[in-house]
Amino acid sequence: MPFNRRTFLAASAAMFGLSNSSRSSESPFLQGNYAPVREEITADQLEVIGKLPGELDGMFVRNGPNPQFPPKGAYHWFDGDGMLHGVRIRDGKASYRNRYVRTAGWLEEQKAGKALYTGLAEMPDLKRLALGQDTHKNAANTALAWHNGQLLALWEGGPPYAIRVPSLETVGKFTFDGKLKHACTAHPKIDPATGEFLFFGYQPVKPYVRYSVANAEGVLVRTTPIEIPRPVMMHDFAITARHSIFLDLPVAFDFTGLLRGEGPLSFQPKLGARLGVLPRHGGEPRWFEIEPCYVFHVLNAYDDGDEVVLYACRMKQFPKEITPPEKLSEQDIKAIGSMLHRWRLNLKAGTVKEDALDDLPADFPRVNETLTGRKTRYGYLTTLRWDALVKYDLETGKRERHELGKGRYAGEAVFVPRGKDEDDGWLVTYVFDEATNKSEMLVVDARDFTAKPIARVLLPARVPFGFHGIWLPGKVLG
Repeated sequence: MPFNRRTFLAASAAMFGLSNSSRSSESPFLQGNYAPVREEITADQLEVIGKLPGELDGMFVRNGPNPQFPPKGAYHWFDGDGMLHGVRIRDGKASYRNRYVRTAGWLEEQKAGKALYTGLAEMPDLKRLALGQDTHKNAANTALAWHNGQLLALWEGGPPYAIRVPSLETVGKFTFDGKLKHACTAHPKIDPATGEFLFFGYQPVKPYVRYSVANAEGVLVRTTPIEIPRPVMMHDFAITARHSIFLDLPVAFDFTGLLRGEGPLSFQPKLGARLGVLPRHGGEPRWFEIEPCYVFHVLNAYDDGDEVVLYACRMKQFPKEITPPEKLSEQDIKAIGSMLHRWRLNLKAGTVKEDALDDLPADFPRVNETLTGRKTRYGYLTTLRWDALVKYDLETGKRERHELGKGRYAGEAVFVPRGKDEDDGWLVTYVFDEATNKSEMLVVDARDFTAKPIARVLLPARVPFGFHGIWLPGKVLG
């Protein structure tokens, strides 16, 4: 059988350092606030501590893993079925709903009444592999994007799933009318000026990376192979008004590792690291050598004369295993070193300058996305332990922290614009409180960042820790 994306996912059993002896009952990602919440509910008239701004009108939706059934074997956090948690805010009131993303794999398992697919911490089901069937399901559990009037649930190993709003019901696979022939990153970019949807997919066979552009009307107009010397894990990328930036970093696929009882992904700094700047509408990428590192998430990028400026969270190395962030030791954090960095790529001189902007370990970076690909002054991150939100002024270097309190943990915070000024708006996120074993939605004034939240929406169900979210303005919700 040819080695394609399906067998790539199968071979990724030990991708993040979890051995087959790690039974599901032992997984920390099925305990505490990682434990699944399987009931789908709808609740109105939620209790609010503080006051929701009258002009805050829309819906905060966050994606994350939430297994429908107990796993078949060892469990990896990235295996769980996608579940969307949405809070609708209107006229100072709040309602909540959560819904599974009903992928093909979810429906197949629901019909069987049990888990059928092995996860990333297990070797693949050879019977399914022999039949040419998917051995790992597209869980659509990582992120969300809004384009051309459509909400998309994303998972980087396959196509998106279309979601109806505000009901959060699943419509089905989204393949740009059958034109999509590669996986879609969980971190596509939407150009706020042109309305274009820009994304890529990676795989362990040539071409290792393919880059696609859909126009504002949702038509896939271009797919371009990106030539790199070896297959790597490429989780995110960036855009500017004129360019797209690709991260060719030394987390390479080496399937001989499986023969040694190791994972197929390894951090190999001797391979070097590069940033590639590709003209938005074609041409060859210009590559810039940088110090070996890994980047899961990009903050933003923009054009500045002859330079392309990139902000991202730089890790010293790719983590050998995924540890619950709130349980990271000081040694773990020091080894990971996920800190905000800036790269200046001079297209005329062919030079690159790299600067660490802070020594605070943080990730899940977001900006005011009306300025995606343009120069931004402010960035918002979550500390690596998830115990505080962080605001950076990229011009002055000033850093502010919004402390959550003891035993309270937040995921990614999404910026909701209010006025014309870049930081005139709110940060929204879900917070889990260990003391009460309950969750809430936090609303923080971005301009009064260190103050207490202006509102806390108490939720009727616990929201398990997850990944990425989106704010949908009220005008698109009907």
